Amino acid sequence: MKIYAVSDLHLSINNPKPMNVFGAVWDNYLDDIENSLADLSDDDLVLSAGDTSWAMTLDAAVPDLEYIGRLPGKKVIIRGNHDYWWKGIGAVRQVLPKGVFAVQNDCIRFGDVLVCGSRGWSADDKSEDGKRLFARELIRMEMSLACAQKQRLDADSVIFMIHYPPFNARYEDSEVTALFKRYDVNAVVYGHIHGKDVRSTPIVYKNGIPYYLTSCDQIKNKAVEIKLNK
Repeated sequence: MKIYAVSDLHLSINNPKPMNVFGAVWDNYLDDIENSLADLSDDDLVLSAGDTSWAMTLDAAVPDLEYIGRLPGKKVIIRGNHDYWWKGIGAVRQVLPKGVFAVQNDCIRFGDVLVCGSRGWSADDKSEDGKRLFARELIRMEMSLACAQKQRLDADSVIFMIHYPPFNARYEDSEVTALFKRYDVNAVVYGHIHGKDVRSTPIVYKNGIPYYLTSCDQIKNKAVEIKLNK
């Protein structure tokens, strides 16, 4: 089983919202993403760390989820900050097409890989509200990791999907990276970062764990293969 990741697709299939207003990198970006996934088999895994759809309601998001379903492989999504349609994991899972899975504060097994996920929050937000949200998300992340820990076998690997970067703009360690170290996570996939002028590094290693930035415009709309630290 190969594992790839590409996030922040910002789909709007039935209510087009052109993304190329944010730069030429968004021209025909979905075609580029599809081409990068073309050789995947049904047994391969595609991770998408949030901001799947611009839709405001779950019903409006269904065409975008169906688009995800048509991509090859098994697809796993988490909630991003723009996924306003994502009102609850139970309701989301009821409308997911075949081959699409949603993770929220829990985990799903794919062979010997356990995929965990939670939205997270900005480590740079030092407002009182921001610190409260960061603390709440930290609890939710540990819920997800504890779920994986209960069923983890010796040969298993754990991937954590988080929408927000798990560190600040200087890539300094945080409570989140400490949590991932404590639970012996094998790889982290995140998104959220956009723009040609942002500081971004495709892969950052902390405590031997690879952290993959997978916002589609930051990876030139080509899905990134995820290598697990064993």
